[in-house]
Parts: sequence; structure tokens; C-alpha cells
Amino acid sequence: MSQSLQPQLVRLAEHERATVAFTLDGRAVTALEGDTVLTAVLINAGSLRRNEFSGQPRAGFCMMGACQDCWIATADGERLRACSTFIRAGMHLLSGSGEDA
Repeated sequence: MSQSLQPQLVRLAEHERATVAFTLDGRAVTALEGDTVLTAVLINAGSLRRNEFSGQPRAGFCMMGACQDCWIATADGERLRACSTFIRAGMHLLSGSGEDA
């Protein structure tokens, strides 16, 4: 498994919530209902996106929607603030780290 595919977060609680299926960089993955996009991505990958200047992995910074560091793209070109957007079934997200990015 490549570094970008190794999850950064591990869920320790709340396993009883409904599963939400979505796509991350062309991979079918799941999160739980009520997860933010940031949580959903980081339980499935090692980073949220790549820094546009350095190419280094990023995973958000302030975690409350103030810093602009957690933007992620959808397959149709929409930009989402991952820390304050809830995951929805069928989302197609592009981190810039995967094969579809």
C-alpha cells in the first residue's frame, strides 16, 4: 500500500452510524453518516490534498473553516471546504494524490 493510501486517522468509536459510500481518487471507499469530508478522506488516505506550491501532503490545519487549508475538489470541479462539509453518498472526491487526481 502506498503512503498516500495509508489512513491518517483510525476510527475508535461510533461504529454504529450508517455507512456512506463515496469515491476518493477513483477508489470506492466508505465513511460514516455525519462525518465531515475531512474525516471521511483521512480515514481512507494519508492526506487530504497536495500543496499547490510545494507538492507536499496536507491534511487541514485549523479544523474549523478559518484557514482555507482543507479545500478538496470534486470530480465535477467544485471546491469544498472539507472540514465543514459533510460527506454525502456518491461524492467523487479528488485529492491530487491518487490515480484520478
